Amino acid sequence: MEGPQGTESMRRQAVPPAPAELSRALAALGAGAYVVDERGCIIAVNPEAERMLGRASRDLTGYDAHDLLHRDPHGHRLPHSRCSMRQAFHAGRTAQGAPEYFALPDGSVRAVAWLITPYESDGDAADWTLVIFHPQEAPEEPASPAETPVATLTELERLALLAEATAQLTSTLDTEEMLRRLSHLVVPRLADWVVVDLLSERDEVWRELVVHADGTTLKRHEDLEGPMPPVLAESQWPLSRALRGVASTITGPEQYHGTPDSGIAVEQRRLFDRTGMHSAAIAPIRGAREVLGALTMGRATEPVAFTAADLPLAEDIARRAGLALDNARLYQRQRKVAETMQNHLLPQMPGVPGLEMTARYLPAPDASQVGGDWYDAFPLSDGATALAIGDVVGHDLEAAAGMAQVRNMLRAYAWAQNEPPSRIVRRLDEAMEHITDVGMATMIFARVESLDDGTWQLTWTNAGHPPPLLITRDGVGRFLEAGHGVALGTGLRTRRPDAQAVLEPGCTLVLYTDGLVEEHGKILDVGLDRLHRHAAASVHRPLSVLADQVLRRVRPADNDDDVALLALRVPA
Repeated sequence: MEGPQGTESMRRQAVPPAPAELSRALAALGAGAYVVDERGCIIAVNPEAERMLGRASRDLTGYDAHDLLHRDPHGHRLPHSRCSMRQAFHAGRTAQGAPEYFALPDGSVRAVAWLITPYESDGDAADWTLVIFHPQEAPEEPASPAETPVATLTELERLALLAEATAQLTSTLDTEEMLRRLSHLVVPRLADWVVVDLLSERDEVWRELVVHADGTTLKRHEDLEGPMPPVLAESQWPLSRALRGVASTITGPEQYHGTPDSGIAVEQRRLFDRTGMHSAAIAPIRGAREVLGALTMGRATEPVAFTAADLPLAEDIARRAGLALDNARLYQRQRKVAETMQNHLLPQMPGVPGLEMTARYLPAPDASQVGGDWYDAFPLSDGATALAIGDVVGHDLEAAAGMAQVRNMLRAYAWAQNEPPSRIVRRLDEAMEHITDVGMATMIFARVESLDDGTWQLTWTNAGHPPPLLITRDGVGRFLEAGHGVALGTGLRTRRPDAQAVLEPGCTLVLYTDGLVEEHGKILDVGLDRLHRHAAASVHRPLSVLADQVLRRVRPADNDDDVALLALRVPA
């Protein structure tokens, strides 16, 4: 039996005080009762529950009811998959049963009969659940722990676990997140330890994950992770066979205390020695076309060893991990192709004496999508420098191709025609309709040139784009709202205005696309204000640092658009 079931190792969550009407309703019940919130944390208990559980209200509220109270007949912590109360809680349905075992402060357990049901207060639906319980006579003599292994699952529980694994593992395209979810699925439900070894595209082996259950906490052992020796074709030891996709195996430390037939076998001996595992199930992680790695589930504190009957479940979990890993790797390859293509389409910043310039581009979260956001800076024939930032509507190869067309046409017009920005953009708008497939685009086009007094003059026109941000050296910022006209591709031939501003020493100009400031469900002013505050706060930092800080702090977390940013500074 475990020691006293204290709360020292559990995290207490903040919960609001229980409403008075809830406390009165619970006190009127003739049985023990408590109410949990949507997280499963206790928010209210009645005096009878305090008496039966031997705990004051302050020692119950804020704690996860399952982790604090639910045990098997021997006082061991009860996995979520084996707790019928927890399953009813997650399903949001009414259920009852007996017996259940609640932990007492002295380490013993109390058998109870229980009822669990969603709770409504004054007719208003709330995300609360009511649990009512009363003493229940326990079975005469529960079987010994050795006869009731905690990791044994019924067929229904096995199917529920596999359904959960499918949903959890295949709903992320991030390898690290997938491995984190895998560890939470396996330990402590099936094993004390979970180890994942992965094969790279060059057939190098890397131990990506070593996690074990420390009570209710999962602890990662990075000292046991890292590069592994190669897999030899002639090695017949369990991990080598799994990494070659030959077979799944039940094994133990005795296997690896023999004479090793490869370097990877030596590393496995070290793993068994360091973890204390006495039994392990090892299964290949297979992708659609090749073996991607191996999953090892190990038991150390759990006395029951794995048997051959456990292998199908291990293989099913590994198969789902392989599908998720295959998808994640394909996603990363697509993302790399998209980023490489986009970066080749975007230019390097020119060197302009007396000015600092830097630019950034972040692709859309969808790896398969290259976007229409772009920036440009280039010298003009009269010695001035052109600045441009724009957004071609769309997120696909057509948008990226259109972006390249618009940028190249702009360069040609700007170099050949010594005209104000508004005239250049008007020529571009007229030509787009006949020469390109671009439907609509926004853009700011500007020219910056030095003046005799050491300042710089900015002249620009805005075709439906978010306004530039100008920040002085002392952190005072303003958006340049002037020079605004309609977007490109509308078919309207209205006059396009020009605007001018003086760039004094130490000031910073920030041009950006709408993906930086637009946030779902909020007006644009919210994002503009966030940009203003963070850019002004970083104006004393190097320009490259300011650009990175702005992207990291201003870009909305749920952004599904690509972002381009061009920053310019006149040194003080």
